[in-house]
Amino acid sequence: MSEESLGVGAANELFVRGQEQIGRVIAGQQEVIAQALMTMLCGGHALIEGVPGVAKTLAVKTLARFLGLEFKRVSGTPDMMPADILGTSVFSPKTGDFSFHKGPVFTQFLLTDEINRMPPRTQAALLESMEERQVTADGERHLLDDFFTVFATQNPVEFEGTYPLPEAQLDRFLLKIRMEYPDVAEERVVLERHHAALDSAGLSETVIEPVAFELLAAARREVRAVRVEPAIFDYLLAVVRRTRAWPTIALGASPRASTGLLLVAKAFAAREQRDFVIPDDVKEAALPVLRHRLVLRPEAELEGLDTDRVVRDVLAATQVPK
Repeated sequence: MSEESLGVGAANELFVRGQEQIGRVIAGQQEVIAQALMTMLCGGHALIEGVPGVAKTLAVKTLARFLGLEFKRVSGTPDMMPADILGTSVFSPKTGDFSFHKGPVFTQFLLTDEINRMPPRTQAALLESMEERQVTADGERHLLDDFFTVFATQNPVEFEGTYPLPEAQLDRFLLKIRMEYPDVAEERVVLERHHAALDSAGLSETVIEPVAFELLAAARREVRAVRVEPAIFDYLLAVVRRTRAWPTIALGASPRASTGLLLVAKAFAAREQRDFVIPDDVKEAALPVLRHRLVLRPEAELEGLDTDRVVRDVLAATQVPK
């Protein structure tokens, strides 16, 4: 396959420019930025988890600015209703008819802050939108934009007044991105930038150069064109199916996890300017794709295991094709 037909280099350019431009606002967090860009390349959705104050919301807002996509934001609260996200039908006395007023879900880039503070009914309202990119209201179907993407944030330390996302909802997220504390050098940069900008609002207005829409579209085409050899299919399936029989896992990865792992592995290959997947691409994709789809047995959690550790153990136990 020629470079002209594949467009080799578009994904790599997107990542290089993304790290540079988003890095003007977000200090460090290169893996987070890379995985967020990976989400957009694959046309999926991402759940970002991190303690309060590590710039989860700022990172997502800056990503939307870099990609030049229409952006809307909702903040999760316990009294939020599905109509607050999807929209509602409003009666017009002039015409005597009901008309549908679209909610914030009708955008290209939706940030749902503190998604686990939304009640289950409102969380469930996002399921159809995330899976089928449409909203059904009063029996009528309303299509969403082809680039519709949900980035949801939550923090892992607060449980009062929250509603943990059910497995069906978690499985809709292509990636779960963990945002950790910055290291010493990165946190010093944070302080210096806040000092120069005076406040966080100043950081949000930092000038960045948005990417051309054509580059994002070309990078997506490049990912779809990446080749996968039969041995890689077998390896990927071996990893996923092993999670279903692993002794410390109560619920293994679903078939949707298999397709997600394949897609993200192809995106990793495209980022490295390869038109074929290698086992290392599958290994790189495994943690963010699988960590939120596995349910550990209670005794494993009592032993201090987490899903990241278990996924690494599964990878280590799976034979890599030569």
